[in-house]
Amino acid sequence: MKTECVKRYLFFFTGLFAMSFGVAFSIKADLGTSPISSVPYVLSLIMPITVGKITIAMHCVFILLQVLILRRNYQFVQLMQLPVAIAFGFMIDFAVWLLDGVHYSSYLMQWLFCIIGIVMVAAGVSMEVTANVVTLAGEGLVLAVCKVAPVKFSSMKVCFDCILVAIAALTGIFIKGKLLGVREGTIAAAMFVGLLSKPICRPMTKLMNRVLGRSSASPEAE
Repeated sequence: MKTECVKRYLFFFTGLFAMSFGVAFSIKADLGTSPISSVPYVLSLIMPITVGKITIAMHCVFILLQVLILRRNYQFVQLMQLPVAIAFGFMIDFAVWLLDGVHYSSYLMQWLFCIIGIVMVAAGVSMEVTANVVTLAGEGLVLAVCKVAPVKFSSMKVCFDCILVAIAALTGIFIKGKLLGVREGTIAAAMFVGLLSKPICRPMTKLMNRVLGRSSASPEAE
């Protein structure tokens, strides 16, 4: 069981690594990042703080909100979201640093970077779900709301993403007097990350089963 747990976490963190590069590519595209990264990205354009560090801070806020929402029903095992958030933040900063020399030369290339970012985030999300060990703090907050309110996860997730994008847009407008970090790429990410994650989950499940040494006929592969 310990070996399986280690393998699941390795699979999970590989997914986080893919997501971090997805975020980095969306930043390089300069067409707006995905909803979950929109607030940290906009704040990084305003303050001398990296996207990764702001991401860590934002996830800490999400964890605190989960505690306030669930109160006695909060499961302290979910505090595992904190080290995950820290790792994810540093991964994002590393990915951004690694792609520092990558630049676009046309609007078409911007969209190419954006598409790469969307696919990598979707693949990372699929690996996160398939690993089935811990959720990122953003999804954890959505799940917490769903536990105390009669709202479906999918509907709440859409509302959550819309709120983040609205906060990012209003932050740029009020502080800099213009829209920052929210563009057509943000809309594309909001639409397609979820759509791509579902079909990617099937091959990721098969891969996870291979990593765990299970046959493709195992229950998880169904």
